[in-house]
Amino acid sequence: MDLSYTHRVLDSARATRRYFAKFDRIIAHLGSVTALSIGEGLISEAEGNILSQYLGDLNNSFTALSYKYLMTNRAADSGKMSIDKTESGFPVFSEIIQLAADTTQAKKHLKSLPEQGRLKKDMVNHILTERTPPTALQYALAQRIYYETLVNENLFLSQNHPQIVWVGKDLERRKRRYIIHWATYDSKTNIPVVYLMVVDDTASRALPNDERRWPRVQDALMAQALSELKLLTIAKGFDEDFDGLHPKSLRRFHLGPMHSHAFTEQHGPIRDVLASAVGEEGLDWALAWTVETLISDGQQWKKVGVFKQAPREVFKLDAFNLTGKTDGVTDVTRALILPHRAFQVMEESHATAFSGVRKYVVGQNAKILSYT
Repeated sequence: MDLSYTHRVLDSARATRRYFAKFDRIIAHLGSVTALSIGEGLISEAEGNILSQYLGDLNNSFTALSYKYLMTNRAADSGKMSIDKTESGFPVFSEIIQLAADTTQAKKHLKSLPEQGRLKKDMVNHILTERTPPTALQYALAQRIYYETLVNENLFLSQNHPQIVWVGKDLERRKRRYIIHWATYDSKTNIPVVYLMVVDDTASRALPNDERRWPRVQDALMAQALSELKLLTIAKGFDEDFDGLHPKSLRRFHLGPMHSHAFTEQHGPIRDVLASAVGEEGLDWALAWTVETLISDGQQWKKVGVFKQAPREVFKLDAFNLTGKTDGVTDVTRALILPHRAFQVMEESHATAFSGVRKYVVGQNAKILSYT
């Protein structure tokens, strides 16, 4: 398969470092956007804390990859990273799969590599005696840090299995409330996707301690963690499969795509905006942030057997726009995180394509301002 139309290979150390430096700043801005979303009442504080955890994991994965490819085209066998240049701007899915594979072998690699202190000392000696760049030693040090990151940090992988957070307990109604969260690096869109589900548990045994239900719940949720599935399909299937568990809300965060005039091929109005914003290095980007939300509007008793009934959630759907990606959700919030220069161009051009899109604008001192 010819992937040259959709993939771009970062074939130099300079390009790779510029790419990861840009993403390092963008992910830092996402933390501020999360805090703003909490303040604006778009997500709860508990949801914001969970989302921040995934952003930290994503940053760790990108930090690891930045060291893996730090010496691209400068050291022998240094490797080259591929990004999705048309749809997402993120590393392609195979890079994240390889990251997970390398994690399983990281401790073995660390045993065979000298400690950082030893490598740095050897680099100094090489410079003083050979009077040439210590390229091989630099590559060894970068690989050492890469494997140390894989061992010591939490990473955002292709599959990030469901975890559960206690929210509270209603003694009168005999139910517990949890937030179940999980995430994927979508293989078709090459975009990180985070899921948050608020669930009421009415079973006699708490879900995290129930060795019969909890593994089934985890497997069921990961099996349906696909961007092409509607939230309504995921929530209704979960509601029907687990009688004692009642999904009260389900959110899906698409953390991308990332558009960059320097690294990606844009289409539509965003292309003109970023092309006009080119000037100071590092200010020619925009990151899409889309949140799909499905909320329960109540319950109905439904027949589930010959003599048995069970409560089933009735989900509130968007009654005005049931086409395309909004089908099967209560609400879709679309946003762009972008530098002030790109926002200024957008406003001056009166681009109607961005009406209804919330803009999180990065101003001076990295302060984020929200515009609707």
